[in-house]
Amino acid sequence: MAIDQLVYAYVADEEAYSDKTVVIEEGSKGEWIYIVLEGQLKVKKRTPNGTVINIFTLKEGDIFGEKLLLEPGKGVRSASIIAEGPVRLGVLDTSQILRDYEMISPQLKGLIKSLILRLEETTEKICSMATKAR
Repeated sequence: MAIDQLVYAYVADEEAYSDKTVVIEEGSKGEWIYIVLEGQLKVKKRTPNGTVINIFTLKEGDIFGEKLLLEPGKGVRSASIIAEGPVRLGVLDTSQILRDYEMISPQLKGLIKSLILRLEETTEKICSMATKAR
């Protein structure tokens, strides 16, 4: 997926990670939203029935950490993100994103919130199915 130039405009910094590096640890606090500039990352999540590894793969253009929009200042990470090979990430300017987010209509905020929550719910369902299949 190509990186949208409007999204790229929010990149404040870049970070590089080597293979198998944990970029985000589930349960940790974080105040950043990221975009994958190069490489791939796997998503790992703990469940009551065990850990699900590689729920899905994040690739170029994918964004993660977006739940921060729903709970600014809390930023508890809901999954671990691990580099699969060398990875280059863009760290998005969270302050600017939050300022822009506050300027949009309540209806659009509601739509964005619904999409973020649906992604979280879908991830939970995938994890539940994966652990039941064991």
